[in-house]
Amino acid sequence: MNKTALVTGASSGIGAATARVLAQQGYNLVITGRRTDRLQLLCDELERLYGVRVHVLGFDIQDRFQTENALEALPDHFRQIDLLVNNAGLAAGFEHIDQGDPSDWERMIDTNVKGLLYVTRVVSQWMIARGEGGHIVNIGSIAGTQPYENGAVYCASKHAVHALSQGMRADLLEYGIRVSEIRPGMVETEFSLVRFHGDRRRASEVYRGVEPLTGENIADIVGWVVSLPPHININDIEVMPSQQASAYRTFRSKKK
Repeated sequence: MNKTALVTGASSGIGAATARVLAQQGYNLVITGRRTDRLQLLCDELERLYGVRVHVLGFDIQDRFQTENALEALPDHFRQIDLLVNNAGLAAGFEHIDQGDPSDWERMIDTNVKGLLYVTRVVSQWMIARGEGGHIVNIGSIAGTQPYENGAVYCASKHAVHALSQGMRADLLEYGIRVSEIRPGMVETEFSLVRFHGDRRRASEVYRGVEPLTGENIADIVGWVVSLPPHININDIEVMPSQQASAYRTFRSKKK
């Protein structure tokens, strides 16, 4: 019988790529996000290509009641979740702390921290009740251990994900539920476009002279982590492009 995975933020980027990798591995899927049109296209693609069952859940993860109600409305056969990938997250704004927009701060904290908690609370209860273990993979960031200028609140939110991943590992240990965190550096998705509020010039400048990671690269790592035998737990992976040594040091090749 196929296992079931729930992937948050699956409408694009790392989330969509992860859903594809897991479908290739034979997982039935619950894919969530706000852009249900994109989710439905992904659902149709995965069911057609891989013969798995896919359920679309459209909700705003920032809203606890929307999130809980959507999850509780899942059909019984989709509630038997073996794998949770907490991917939904964003950065908004890029200013010094005294110039930051509190609305941006709230979006980041509500999505990156509170949204992750809302989903994890429900799904971990289901895993515990089943008594068959499970696996939770949190998509963090190098910002979770390396705070940088103009990113104080985003970095703080990813510091929280780093701490929560370690805390979950301890809390869920006795139930056989594995917890892993993947902390990428520079990944070219819609991340920078969202951070700069749709400014494509500023977003493209982030990747100037660098071959960044892709959503598919991170999805492949997720696929490897969850394919390991149950007695192996990957606690934490930090992954960056070859041209990036840290949040503070990137080598940019000159354009010809």
